[in-house]
Amino acid sequence: MWCFGMFYGMGFRYDLIKLSEQEKDKSIPYVFISNHTSIMDIMLTCIVFPDHPICFVGKKELVKIPIFGTIYKRICVMVDRTSAKSRADVYRRCAEKMEEGNSIAIFPEGGVPDDTSIILDDFKDGAFMLSSKHNSPIAVYTFIGLKEMFPFENSKGYPGRVKVYFNGIIEPTDSPKDSKAKAYEEIKKTLIRYSVERK
Repeated sequence: MWCFGMFYGMGFRYDLIKLSEQEKDKSIPYVFISNHTSIMDIMLTCIVFPDHPICFVGKKELVKIPIFGTIYKRICVMVDRTSAKSRADVYRRCAEKMEEGNSIAIFPEGGVPDDTSIILDDFKDGAFMLSSKHNSPIAVYTFIGLKEMFPFENSKGYPGRVKVYFNGIIEPTDSPKDSKAKAYEEIKKTLIRYSVERK
């Protein structure tokens, strides 16, 4: 309810475009990934996947944001990126969440790049290691529009329609590195093609 209220109340809408004919199974948990350009990505993720209770993996620093932080820590496995112990413990806590029937949402870039000219930052390993360790498929999505509509710069932004592209599902493998490369290629290709068309 909070995500719907925030997203729609601030004048945003979205269109879902399927680039793959694959279908998600409502009965199994997924690792959901997408590019990350805005804090509104979190709200959009919850809205796009109504059939899958979602737990996010996110950085501990966001808890400090007023109001948002209070809710964020209730739906998130938080990571202190300066602590090796905290990073290692993520897999255990995510496994517990998945056993409870939750899907896990991770933005594999690890945060929004400070350099706005970067189309897609390098992916971290976490989402792909999690998929491999717990035999969970990865559902790959690309978000286009929020980078301009709701950036972290307070002086910019405007309401509008976000494009959500479903790139497909990557089945779990014993090679997280291959899954990471495939997901990165799919999202970057979609960003390059459809961001240009949008302009």
